[in-house]
Amino acid sequence: MNRKLTNTIRFFMDELIPPLIRDSKWFMYPFFYFAYRGRKISEVMKFKSNVYSFSEQDYDNFYNNLNTISRNRVTDLNQSCVSFILNKIDKNATNLIDIGSGRGYLLKTIKQIHPNLDLYGFDIKNPEGDEPYKCIKGNIEKLPFKDREFDVVTCCHTVEHLINLELCISELKRITKKQLFIVTPKQRFFYYTLDEHVNFFPYKEKLTSVIKIDNNICLNLDGDWAYLGTI
Repeated sequence: MNRKLTNTIRFFMDELIPPLIRDSKWFMYPFFYFAYRGRKISEVMKFKSNVYSFSEQDYDNFYNNLNTISRNRVTDLNQSCVSFILNKIDKNATNLIDIGSGRGYLLKTIKQIHPNLDLYGFDIKNPEGDEPYKCIKGNIEKLPFKDREFDVVTCCHTVEHLINLELCISELKRITKKQLFIVTPKQRFFYYTLDEHVNFFPYKEKLTSVIKIDNNICLNLDGDWAYLGTI
């Protein structure tokens, strides 16, 4: 399923089903069983409680060993958010890093439109193969880069997973010289969600107040927040 369809399904579940039913373990169990291919259902359903006691290695292992139907998607980005980023990238930028780069869809797309940009990908998971950009594996809480090292920083469908959100946002801002792009779901909190999310942004002020960049744009594009902060 593409991202736009996923967001449409989430809207109907989260907004139209009564919360008492929507956040019931018994109601959600079949959805978890399907989404996680029948594996480790109890573990993933308790994720929001257990993740706060994870060590760094536990966190790394959990995400590297996930096997969900969402992994079938080429990207978690919808096309509106991709277009937003491509159209807003500073034409004078010389380098860009995608934090939480995953399979590299965004970076490969940027390469086609902005071939002169020096591109980097950073992720908790190991890269899957030879990529047309430099790959770095690590933890977003301690990015191994100098202050203001990158003209453009993108971080898509990542901040909703972060335990220490304020520290990670601080790190993203620290390495940004010109532009910080963030894409995250427009989503209300439920305990049982099929996405390992721990941060929820049902309205844009919840997101902009955490990032704290005065010069910003934040748009609802097909169910996701597309944010651009200009330093």
